[in-house]
Amino acid sequence: MNCQTDSAVLTKDMLDLEEDEDLEVFSKKILLTDEDQMPNSPSSMVNQYQLDEDEQQTGCTKDLFVTVDSPESHVTAIETFIMYRVATKTTRSEFDSCEYEVLRRYQDFLWLRSRLEETHPTLIVHPLPEKFVMKGMVERFNDDFIETRKKALHRFLNKIAGHPILSFNQHFKLFLTAQDFSSHKKQGPGFLSRMGDTVRAVAHSVWGIKSRPEEFTLMQEYVENFGCRISSVDKVSQRIIREQREYLDELKQYGPLYSQWADVDEELHDPLKIVANCVEECSKETEKQIQQLSEVLVPALHEYVLCTEVLKTVVKRRDNIQAYYETKHEALATKKVDQEVGHLEKEVDSLADRVEMANSALKGDWVNWQNGMRGDLKSAFISTAEKNVECYEKAFVSHAAVALHPALTLTASLGGFLVTNCRHTLSRNGT
Repeated sequence: MNCQTDSAVLTKDMLDLEEDEDLEVFSKKILLTDEDQMPNSPSSMVNQYQLDEDEQQTGCTKDLFVTVDSPESHVTAIETFIMYRVATKTTRSEFDSCEYEVLRRYQDFLWLRSRLEETHPTLIVHPLPEKFVMKGMVERFNDDFIETRKKALHRFLNKIAGHPILSFNQHFKLFLTAQDFSSHKKQGPGFLSRMGDTVRAVAHSVWGIKSRPEEFTLMQEYVENFGCRISSVDKVSQRIIREQREYLDELKQYGPLYSQWADVDEELHDPLKIVANCVEECSKETEKQIQQLSEVLVPALHEYVLCTEVLKTVVKRRDNIQAYYETKHEALATKKVDQEVGHLEKEVDSLADRVEMANSALKGDWVNWQNGMRGDLKSAFISTAEKNVECYEKAFVSHAAVALHPALTLTASLGGFLVTNCRHTLSRNGT
């Protein structure tokens, strides 16, 4: 199976790329050079994406393996940052070696993602974790934060490595292999140039499009609905974690009280110890639940919250390409001078090809993204459900041990009688 595609030249006027003020190098020039061209293929871009799920999983993902690990803090006179080791193993012939190890910082990952978006504006480039953490969450450069970011960066690179088009991008290869990476990063356009690009992109979006294919309208509606739902589940999941942590704190205060009580009451020593052990077991299982939610479910959910913004941007870029074509096509209809008509006809034909390529790229990648999304979320949900069942089963065994102890049954009955009597007394006294 061929995982390559023909290159396309897209002018910067046709795209609406998001600005990132934290990105040191960012270019709006959308040009796929000869270096980015992949080996020739007899199949068109349309046919390249007619792949079944098994082919997508096995055809382009088994010859390139990337690992992100070993984060190290670096302190300079002006900043503190984390460097990650990126290890690559591959059997691809275009690589000079089969193994590479390089060091990369977060800004380098931003550079890579921006280059992938510039080269392939209508492909879905997986999102990176946010640069800054939200207020109330872990501190920046905290061990937990670094570990979470490391996993997210590892996942980002492996999403690219498993992509049938992006994995062959020359910027990706450079990112994985170049030892002196800073020398390869070219300075992007200045502020005024970037502002001009943005103004033109906004102008194209204001024009609108007159004949958007229905499938892209349905795609946009799906993204809007998916974004609302995944955001809601993400927020609820984070709230559950906060509540579970509060519950865990109370359990950790609650358990030792029974142990202390058992030490001073010989008659109730054994049953109180059982209760203390039960509370301790519940604390351990609750901690495991929190860890599962924090490390598996919430990262998966939040990752696809970020994906919805990526999808909206990609759809908007496709619309801008079509809007640019429609504008030129209308201009052609108003031209009367033969010389101008001839030149404009060639430009319109070229733009029509670009629209077709953009449509084909997005349609194919949309199917690829949906398959990946469903697999990721299914895995996260099933894993979390299995962990919950396991935790509740262990907690149930501990509760059963408490319920079966006769002295505890008597204690519970006595406690219920005392509570009822106290309520009756308070009610009688008008309290």
